[in-house]
Formats: sequence, C-alpha cells, structure tokens
Amino acid sequence: MPPVDTPDAVQQILIRRRWLITALLFLAGLINYFDRTIVSVALPVIALDLHIGPARMGVLLSAFFWSYALMQVPIGGLADRYNLRWLYAACFALWSVTCGLTGFAASLGVMIVLRMLLGIGESIYLPGGMKAVSVLFPPRDRGLASGVVNCGTRAGLAFGAPLIAALVVAFGWKAAFFLLGFLSLLWLAPWLAAFPPGASTVTGPITGTRARPPWTSSTLDRNLLGMSLANIGYGYYFYLMVTWLPTYLVKVRGLTLEQAGAYAVVPYLTFTLAEPLGGWIADRLVAAGRDEIFIRKSIVAAAFLTSLMLIPAGLVAGITPAILLLGGASLVGLSTPNIYALVQRVTRNGEVGFSIGVMNLAGNISGIVAPIATGLIVQQTGSYFPAFVAAVVVLLAVVPVYWVMVRG
Repeated sequence: MPPVDTPDAVQQILIRRRWLITALLFLAGLINYFDRTIVSVALPVIALDLHIGPARMGVLLSAFFWSYALMQVPIGGLADRYNLRWLYAACFALWSVTCGLTGFAASLGVMIVLRMLLGIGESIYLPGGMKAVSVLFPPRDRGLASGVVNCGTRAGLAFGAPLIAALVVAFGWKAAFFLLGFLSLLWLAPWLAAFPPGASTVTGPITGTRARPPWTSSTLDRNLLGMSLANIGYGYYFYLMVTWLPTYLVKVRGLTLEQAGAYAVVPYLTFTLAEPLGGWIADRLVAAGRDEIFIRKSIVAAAFLTSLMLIPAGLVAGITPAILLLGGASLVGLSTPNIYALVQRVTRNGEVGFSIGVMNLAGNISGIVAPIATGLIVQQTGSYFPAFVAAVVVLLAVVPVYWVMVRG
C-alpha cells in the first residue's frame, strides 16, 4: 500500500468517497435552487412592494441568467484546470452571501445587480458538478451519478417552493433572503472536510490539472454544437416552468402564495425523481450491452414528448387535473441526466467542464429569453396558454437535432 499522502493514495480515497462527494453536490444543487428561485416564489409580494408589472417582472426573472450564461464557458475551463475543492467553495460562498444581501435591496435596479452577482457564483454548479462526475465515475455509471447531482436543483424547486412561501408569509421576503443566503454557508464545512490531506494540491480526480491540451476548433465539434443547439429548446421549456409557475398558480388558478408553493411541489418533485430514474434506466440498459449513445438519445426523445401534457394543463378548469398534468409534463426530467452523460461520453481531450459550459451557455440563452418572452406574451394576450404552447413547440423542435448531429 502506498503512503496515505501520495497522489495515488489520495486519488483512491477520493474514488472511495465519490458518492459522499456526489451527495454534497446534490445538497449544493438543493441550496442553489433555494437561493435562485426565491425570487420566483416571492415575486407576487416583491412586485407589490417594488411596484413592477409583468414586463418588468420578466426582466427581473431574466437578470440572473445574463451573468450565469456568460460565465458558463469561462467557469467550465477553470473547472477543467484548477482545484474544484477551492474553486467550488469560493463560488458557493459568493452565491450564498449575495443571496443574503438581496434582503437589503430596496429597488428593482439593486435587485437586478445582485441577481447578476448570484449568477456569477452559481455558474460553477453544472460545469463543476459534471466535471466531478466525469473523473470519479466510469461511463456506464454516469447517468445515475449525473441524475443525482442535478436532481438536487429540482429538489430545491420541489421543497423550496413551500418552504420559501412559508418564510415569506411568516417573516417577509427580505428576511427570507437573509435566512436562506447566510445559513447556506454552513455547507462549506463538510465540503472541505470531504477531501483527504493533499487533495488540494495533487493532480488527480476532482483536482484537475494545468497540463490539459489547449482548446481548439476541434473541441467545438459536431456533437457539442448539436447538443448545445438542442439545449436551447430544453432550456426554454425548463426555465418557463421554473420562473413563472408559482406566479401562474397565484394569478390564474387563484391560489394563495402558500397554496401555490404547496401545489408546485407536484411538478417539481416529479422532475426531481425523474432525473436519477432516467439516468438509472439508461445505465442498466448500457450495462446490459446496448449502445450507450442510442439508448440515451432514445430516452431524451421519449421524455421530451411528455411535454405535450403542458398544453391541456393550461386548458382544464380544475386545479387538481391541472396540477396532475403539470406533473406529467415534468417527466421531461427523465432526459436531463442522459443529456449530461452524453456530453461526457462524446467530449474530446477530457474537457468536460468546458463542454458542459458551452452547452449550458446555449441553454441559458433561453434562461434569458424565456422569462421575458413569457412576460410579454402574458401582457399582450392576457393568458398563459400561448406561452405554454410556445414552450412545448420549442422543446419538440430540437428532438431531431440529437439524431442528426449527435453521433458519438
């Protein structure tokens, strides 16, 4: 056995702790979406306080994605080359403190600036998390691991909606920002403790290396360009659900803020459970000898078709059938871990952080556009139904891209 402080020994310890690190990344995703979606849940109250209408509400919801999207490629490159232990911790601290400080905001302009800072901090989440999965897990296990890491964000939606609604009602929206932001800093202690001595300096799993090949035009190959294009459609659909659903339930379905938070658990929890399930199903089929790329693309296509349930959800009269249909439309989450596993499978030169950053940049273009477009559609038509139809059409339009451009 090598000494415990050698690079090989540190690598083996990290491999043994890979599910612990995965669990911490899941928890970071949970906190990530608590801090990210508090504006969406508290928006009806914030809008009253700051006197903003639907169009300006859309701008506020979009502001986070301006910086979040632009940071994806740079932060992905850093995740490939530098120590994730410290890089992830620094970004986590930035987003937590920024969330807490948002409680002091007294104007729309200040809130927009703070949301942009939050986007910079949270930009590490997906490139850093998927980079960790790519170096700690073999390809046949990456679907489940990717699903577990990313479903933390969906769990943040599911459990954050009622929690945030309760905090806002009990203490006001400003105090809710204080509590969620500053208490999140406690996560840093177990994250730093999960790494053995030497893990912060040696080259090996999760620590990255500066000896990577330089980025070239070949890095941006057909597969990555295709998945990035397709992710624009996925992002539009997902971010409509994330940013506007609570307000839709209050404004259209006539629920109180607390009721809207409780009902929103159904679609968000469906998304949460679908992610590891979709990854696990694909992993088992791949382990049984099926072609990995074909299986993952097939599950992505089937999951996207479930989005069609969003259309009748906007038409039915009763709240119960509407919520059930919204839950069915959230089975799109079965696709998510397979999308990320596909990126890891086809990425060249081990530049997983960079590839995820490029793809997530494309997806978050929709994070910028979808909230604003939805606000404008609602303001012009007086209805959310056309916005729901638009989201489904955009999502289904990208299904052929996976089959034509992503070939392995």
